[in-house]
Amino acid sequence: MSLARILTRQAGVISLAQAVREGVSASTVQRWTRQGEWERLHPAVYLAGGHRLTDEARVRAAWLWAGESAAVSGVAAAFWHGMLDRILPEVELTLPRQTHLRERPGIVLRRRDLPPIDTVSVRRLRVTDVPLTTLDTAVTLPNGSTFLDRALQRHVRFPALYRAYCRNVGRTGSSQAGRMIIAAADHADSAAERLLVSLLRAAGIEGWVLGYPFGPYRIDLAFPAARLAIEVDGWAWHVDADRFRTDRRKGNAITREGWDLLRFTWHDLHGEPTATIREIGSALGNVPNRTRTRG
Repeated sequence: MSLARILTRQAGVISLAQAVREGVSASTVQRWTRQGEWERLHPAVYLAGGHRLTDEARVRAAWLWAGESAAVSGVAAAFWHGMLDRILPEVELTLPRQTHLRERPGIVLRRRDLPPIDTVSVRRLRVTDVPLTTLDTAVTLPNGSTFLDRALQRHVRFPALYRAYCRNVGRTGSSQAGRMIIAAADHADSAAERLLVSLLRAAGIEGWVLGYPFGPYRIDLAFPAARLAIEVDGWAWHVDADRFRTDRRKGNAITREGWDLLRFTWHDLHGEPTATIREIGSALGNVPNRTRTRG
């Protein structure tokens, strides 16, 4: 393979060892670097002139520096699998516990011994497989539950996700991942309803009824005196076509009867509880004599 083909395949990034194998001496690489033709990204890892430092280049450079025992993990792995369109300022790598590399600017190291089943080769890089990548990323991102829901819709099935969680219990972030797993596994959406109830109680809002009968339907949570209905959509990955159509028919029936309707997802309740309660309070307060808040 020629030097040019390696640079094309690796987004302009190359290791010193690769360059030497292609007949470029170490002294030549040093000279090109001094002259600004190549840029040193990490020890013995370079970006050739004419190439931009893209997210792909940053991930490749980090992995080439760490070596083949490393695995790209977390948000960088999610990017590599096509689950995200960008990475964080730092590339996360997972290394065996006994590895002695030290972190460098732009690279975060996690030390854990990964089961072989949790790594995979993708475009000549060793990365954590999709289930573990999903868990690691979900506990890293601020909107992690939304990311997890989207991943369950598009990239990974729940049983595989759960098995990856069980294999990695005790790792950093596993307790938070466990809470997400429990919520995501609740097919009746009762986890979301319980969370809504706890938010209402904490805010001192009363006058609501769970499972309020409404013709052939039941409203998830209703304020009958205020004629306010709240529907909790839970996790999108659970919703099939029949459930989607039923929910929309119920929503139409509610509004035809002159009720106000608010819809919240599990992620609204989990990620933005203050804004959710504020919107409910505003809806109750907009109608005279409908507010049911303790004084």
